[in-house]
Amino acid sequence: MDRLSPLHTPEEIGAAVRRIAARLDADFRDTRPILVGVLKGAFVFLADLARAMTVPAEIDFVRAASYGKGTETSGKVVLLMDMDIPVAGRSVVLVDDIVDSGLTLDFLRRMIEGRGPRDVRICALLDKPSRRQVHVPIDYLGFTVPDRFVVGYGIDYQERHRTLPGVFTLDQD
Repeated sequence: MDRLSPLHTPEEIGAAVRRIAARLDADFRDTRPILVGVLKGAFVFLADLARAMTVPAEIDFVRAASYGKGTETSGKVVLLMDMDIPVAGRSVVLVDDIVDSGLTLDFLRRMIEGRGPRDVRICALLDKPSRRQVHVPIDYLGFTVPDRFVVGYGIDYQERHRTLPGVFTLDQD
C-alpha cells in the first residue's frame, strides 16, 4: 500500500506556475517559442503553464523513458516518441515534471540542439539535485524537492497518482 505525504499544495503549485509563466512571457515577448512537454509526467504542468502565459507559443511533445516500472532510473534513455514541429532557428523550451538524474533531459536537450534551434531552455516543476548524474541547466524552476519519490500533478508511480492535484512524497510498504 502506498502512503502519501503532502509536499506542495495545489495553491503553491499554481503560484509557481504563474511565476514561471511571467518569466517566460518576459523572455519570449518578441518571439513564438515552442514548448515541448516531456510525456507523460509533464502534461499537467505544461497545460497549466501554457494557459498562464500571454505570449503565443506552439506546443509539441516528446516521450522518453529511463525508469521502467520501478523508482530507480535504468541509466539508459530511450526515445519513445519524437516531436513533430521543426525547431531549426526557433526557441525551444523543454518542459518536464522533475529533473532527477538529469539523464532524460540531457539526452533530449542534446537531441534538439542537434536540429539547429536558436536556443534550448529547460523548465521543470521540480528539481531533485541530490540524485543528479549529469548536469542539466534549469532555466525555469518551480521547486527543489528532497531525495524522496514524489507523485501527483502528472507524476506517477506505476501509472498511479498522476491525477492528484498536489505533489506528494510516496512511502511504500
